[in-house]
Amino acid sequence: MDISIDFMRRIADAAAAETLPRFRSQGAVANKEQGSFDPVTEADREAERVIRALISAEYPDHGILGEEHGSENISSRHVWVIDPIDGTRAFISGLPVWGTLVGLTVDGDAVAGMMSQPFTGELFYANASGAHYEGPGGPRRLTTRKTTSLAEATLFTTTPALFKGDARLRYDLFERQVQLARYGTDCYAFAMVAAGSVDIVADPGLKPYDIVALIPIIEKAGGVVTTFEGGPAERGGDILAAATPELHAAAMAALRG
Repeated sequence: MDISIDFMRRIADAAAAETLPRFRSQGAVANKEQGSFDPVTEADREAERVIRALISAEYPDHGILGEEHGSENISSRHVWVIDPIDGTRAFISGLPVWGTLVGLTVDGDAVAGMMSQPFTGELFYANASGAHYEGPGGPRRLTTRKTTSLAEATLFTTTPALFKGDARLRYDLFERQVQLARYGTDCYAFAMVAAGSVDIVADPGLKPYDIVALIPIIEKAGGVVTTFEGGPAERGGDILAAATPELHAAAMAALRG
């Protein structure tokens, strides 16, 4: 099925009405994970609430999986996957590299998605018509770079500290093979793969709501998104996104050691 850009804009606008007034406002931050720090804010919860309401009104038979408010009707063939603020740590730090992620799966396959960054006024989305951008500079189709060599690639990861044990040793060797490595930016780094500014993102331990929306955006722009082992990325896990199939294969081989 196709999802109209008008519906994605409505979702982006509704979420922005909840997130932007709370951004850089020094609001309360709760911790969801005892013994660690997994922040959540009122903006996360309220943005997901309005997104779920829009989806339920438009597609009452569809299921929903959200980071903050759980799941409903996920036995449906059509399931929406929501991360109201991907990059809450950036959000509470005042950095505009967080985004609202909303994706649609059909029979488990990601077929449409959007990433909205309302502070910068950017919307990245994919539907049946392809992958697109709206924002500063004007609308355009998204196209990945044609990089095929690790030696010419720009790599992002949230932080190398997420790689544990032998995986950290393999990551360090991998990073030394690329031209430029940078850290952080969460969903924004994945959007930059689709936009042709970044070549590789390698992030371990992602949840479905961290990646489902981004899969069709990258794939329809010409990139590849899988687990480190080459499996489907829709269920999360250790996720590798690359600008070209050749670069993806090289990165996957490097991460395997």
